[in-house]
Amino acid sequence: MPFLSLVSLYATYLRRCFASSGLTPQSIAVDNDTTIHFWGPEKVSADKPALLMIHGFGATAIWQWRTQVQFFSPDFRVYVPDLVFFGNSTTKSEERSEIFQATCLGKLMEQLGVEKFHVMGTSYGGFVAYHMASMWPEKVQKVVIASSGVNMKKGDNESLIKRAGLEKVEDLLLPETTDQLRTLTRLTVSRSFQMIPNFFLNDLLQRLFAENRKEKLELLKGLTLGRTEDANLAPLQQDVLIVWGNQDQIFPLNMAYELKELLGEKVRLKVLENTSHVPQIEDSRLFNNAVNKFFCGSSR
Repeated sequence: MPFLSLVSLYATYLRRCFASSGLTPQSIAVDNDTTIHFWGPEKVSADKPALLMIHGFGATAIWQWRTQVQFFSPDFRVYVPDLVFFGNSTTKSEERSEIFQATCLGKLMEQLGVEKFHVMGTSYGGFVAYHMASMWPEKVQKVVIASSGVNMKKGDNESLIKRAGLEKVEDLLLPETTDQLRTLTRLTVSRSFQMIPNFFLNDLLQRLFAENRKEKLELLKGLTLGRTEDANLAPLQQDVLIVWGNQDQIFPLNMAYELKELLGEKVRLKVLENTSHVPQIEDSRLFNNAVNKFFCGSSR
């Protein structure tokens, strides 16, 4: 009897949620080397503002933005890409930095004919969102940076490895064993998942972390952020909302307060209680209302 993959079944449910929100899976060659897979509306319409959601390291976009897609799609044209080497997004280029990821998404929006758009990024996706806002202030409108240590320094990486009790950051962010995956969940989610059986964790490892492992390791090594003991961040021109879980152990809360000071005067910070590194999943209602209020000036 073939193994029944609960992870695959849940992925099917996630894709149906995206489809029921009016999004379709699409792929576009943004240049001669790179193809970006994304979920988005079939037609461009000026009736709604555009919103680009950028996922973090680990799983693909459908695993990180389900409730946000369902919440925002009635009032926004939502675009949810898979970053390069996640899902079906690929490149022949040797570039591996988060700046390269930002450039690819900028090309995607240009090819789609989206001239102005809001950007929301979580964790690694927040790095990409920051660079997009910095590179194209005339195109990127409002910016949401969630649980993302854009101000990361070299010492922050060393502290993270110590909290994880591992030798290298890739052992945490690209786990190969169930013990490493349990460590990742302990640091990213406020609730305990220690009772999850190993067969389910092995399924997650195989289906969410094994693909393009070599290239993802290169992405971690290609980060331009966190290389020195100085943040070296230029302020952003846009209105910025920083959203952070008060129990985040990947990027501790003190980094959120520092980031707020670094990004300029048009920045506000929303701290969500009893959440860790994925507040958009752990408390989606509060997260969505905070972001919606920031975009629209109202909450529903």
